[in-house]
Amino acid sequence: MPDADAPFDLPACLARVRDRDQSAARELVEHLYPLVIKIVRSHLPRRVLEEDLAQEVFMKMFVRLDQFHGTVPLTHWVSRIAVTTCIDHLRAQRRRPEFRWADLSEDEAAFLDRVATSADATGPDDAMAARELVEKLLGQLKPEDQLVIRLMDLEQLSVAEIGQRTGWNAPLVKVRAFRARRKLRKLFEHLERKEAS
Repeated sequence: MPDADAPFDLPACLARVRDRDQSAARELVEHLYPLVIKIVRSHLPRRVLEEDLAQEVFMKMFVRLDQFHGTVPLTHWVSRIAVTTCIDHLRAQRRRPEFRWADLSEDEAAFLDRVATSADATGPDDAMAARELVEKLLGQLKPEDQLVIRLMDLEQLSVAEIGQRTGWNAPLVKVRAFRARRKLRKLFEHLERKEAS
């Protein structure tokens, strides 16, 4: 059992995992769990069981461990597995009908009505309705578009940080963010027009 005060020895742990040491595998999961669960939580709608998805990320990590050669930090490698797993899950959820005005809750519809008619939507109820509306609108975007919006606009990560997590180069991150924001704006405008008619 490792000393709780000693720093985590990642190379030694990886060597033990590759030798099929179950306790080392548990130590590695414990070490990486905060990173994986943060990525999973930030990329998925609330109705998804985050623990199940985190477990899927770890299963993929262990299956592919022989592909990790240490050319990038382990956390970057695991982040890419987590992001890809989340995108795959979002892609599977994407198969649903078009978002309609009738899909909004009363609070969301009232918020959208206030936004369309006034610039003063600042109450706590408005903030909650706005967050729920954003989640529903994000759910209509492609997984890659959802991801870039969540990372850049909701988590406030830099282009470089997004590139590290996703493996995308800086120009690709910028283009995806621009296009995703434009799509999100069009979805919102479409809802506004439906509400006005």
